[in-house]
Amino acid sequence: MRSGMRRSPGVLATAVTLALAAATAAADKRGPLQRGLDAIVDAPRFAHAWWGVEVRSLRTGAVVYARNAERDLKPASTLKLVTTAAALDAFGPDARLRTTVETAGRLDGLGRILGDVYLVGRGDPNLSGRFADGRITAIFEDMAEALRQAGVRRIEGRLLGHEGLFTGDRRGDDWSWGDLVWGYGAEVSALSFNDNVAVITVSPGEREGEPIVVDRAPPSSYYRVASTAITGPRGGARELTLKRDFGSTLIRLSGAVAAGSAPQSLTVALEDPARYAATVFAEALAAKGILLGGGVDTSSQPLPAGTRVLAAHESPPMAEMVKVVNKVSQNLHTEMLLRLLGAQVKGEGSVEMGHAAVEEFLRRLGASPESWAMQDASGLSRSDLVTPHGMAALLAGMDRHRYAAAFRDSLPVAGVDGTLATRMEQPALRGKVVAKTGTIRHVNALGGYVTARSGQRFVFYAAVNHHPGPASDSTAALDAIAALLAAQ
Repeated sequence: MRSGMRRSPGVLATAVTLALAAATAAADKRGPLQRGLDAIVDAPRFAHAWWGVEVRSLRTGAVVYARNAERDLKPASTLKLVTTAAALDAFGPDARLRTTVETAGRLDGLGRILGDVYLVGRGDPNLSGRFADGRITAIFEDMAEALRQAGVRRIEGRLLGHEGLFTGDRRGDDWSWGDLVWGYGAEVSALSFNDNVAVITVSPGEREGEPIVVDRAPPSSYYRVASTAITGPRGGARELTLKRDFGSTLIRLSGAVAAGSAPQSLTVALEDPARYAATVFAEALAAKGILLGGGVDTSSQPLPAGTRVLAAHESPPMAEMVKVVNKVSQNLHTEMLLRLLGAQVKGEGSVEMGHAAVEEFLRRLGASPESWAMQDASGLSRSDLVTPHGMAALLAGMDRHRYAAAFRDSLPVAGVDGTLATRMEQPALRGKVVAKTGTIRHVNALGGYVTARSGQRFVFYAAVNHHPGPASDSTAALDAIAALLAAQ
């Protein structure tokens, strides 16, 4: 039988003291930046959360801090950094997308087009009032006027919304059922109008018990609103319920809106985007006195031979498109960019080919996505996975890219605009951080660039997953990381 050596309590105490001293000395070697970042990440409220962080100096390229940088984490909307960077690389900042009205039918002497007319979508995500002073139908009105000026008075055939550029599922893989009713979960189509949503604004009536006031934008026949909601007691809780069944264009409102409360706008996704767009364009034609004989339909088939363009609209440049995506975190637009990448780079406007194009771009940039899992483009999928190391490499690579300025300009600016307009508003931080935010349930992330007090520039990416506490805890910690970098 082997006997062990027994140590005295004094020897054990000395060993523990030496170990603690060695650990303290090692910690001291980290430096104030590393200690400060560790303190943020190691806060007790994040004891059960997963953190991943990487910070690099843009001057030297050196990694100045890393914590779990190779761990796969959910990125939420910071995945948009990947899609928009790839889109700028493939298209360039000045590229524009063209939406056309086309026909193979003859225009006779009575102003009749003897055949079908196609409203052809080519992936423009901004067929809306966003760049038209808020006039939602302005683009369609202009194209309808072009037809009127060309002498068109009647279309004997159908008006078809053409969406053949994109193929495959209209929604992202692993999106939640609860997402699909709201604007951030809108269906994807090569012909998309008004972000594929309707905006329902509800206001209380003048007196308790009266029906609420409902405004619709646009006021199209494509969808209906049925409301049984009433005006509730002044100061009461808002108990309004909105429902839209899948496959239906009927939006139902019930419950109550407190008397004297401010109007509330609800952004509701509408299904079958190409039919929605074609319906609203048909209404614009009718307002110009152009009649439609064959009704509205959709098509993904190749356009017939011999089509000619009757009217056209050019999108804003790609730099403006990616700015919309990153500033306000626009999911639909990002999903459209992914499919456009597939069409541009791989010859097929699908999610699969879009991802293939993105992966090729990342490898060229030196941001290998080998361990990543990208299910969509926007980060709405709960199955997306990236590493902080790869995302920091993407951001560092884009800072050297020929379109670096357009990419940086697309990001929210701390205390100024986009999703950072009300974050980091202190004078020392305002304008010093440009970064993309990401938020889904139990996930928050932030990635971008910091200009420090010393003039040096950092690239950083930080994500916290599986934090069941308030999201404000996570966003405050992410902002504290950026603030610590800015103070260097």
